[in-house]
Amino acid sequence: MPAFWLALMLQFVFFAKLGWLPDGQRIPIGVDAPGRITGLYTLDSLLRGDLGLFWTTAKHLLLPASVLAYGSLAVITRMVRGGMLEILGQDYVRTARAKGLSEKVVVVRHAMKNALLPTLTVLGLQVGLLLGGAVLVEIVFSWPGIGRYALTGVTQSDYNAIMGTTLLIAFIYVFVNLLVDVLYVVVDPRISYT
Repeated sequence: MPAFWLALMLQFVFFAKLGWLPDGQRIPIGVDAPGRITGLYTLDSLLRGDLGLFWTTAKHLLLPASVLAYGSLAVITRMVRGGMLEILGQDYVRTARAKGLSEKVVVVRHAMKNALLPTLTVLGLQVGLLLGGAVLVEIVFSWPGIGRYALTGVTQSDYNAIMGTTLLIAFIYVFVNLLVDVLYVVVDPRISYT
């Protein structure tokens, strides 16, 4: 389901009907923002030692983060499940079980590392989808961010803003894919890029 529709439905249910969570914004109206250190309200309030403001900002972050994670979570979960089912049927896993190793050791030491490789690939690809979905989520929840900045640049024909955000998103995507390639070597030392 589209991210903007899910965002609107979650706002309707959890804010309008149940009243459990705030509808948007980064902090409630009338509450002062924490002193700027990083620009991230949750991190800034934690660094300043204001735990009350930290919990308030974390509660405001819950709905937007849930909407962004929702789309990727299904794909990643299916990849982990499929990879684990395939790996747990391999001969070396049966051998480890036959040696008398506990199920936890078999899963964590023998199966998880091999099942993580395809999952890492999907995680790297999902970053692009997260960056694309952030535009709509930032608009629905009234959050300032790169997505809102890009949309403002498009609507006002600000070519520098459009080129800058496109370049930044492309850089983030390439950097994450480079990080995935490095993590391949960490997870499975048999992989070599030489």
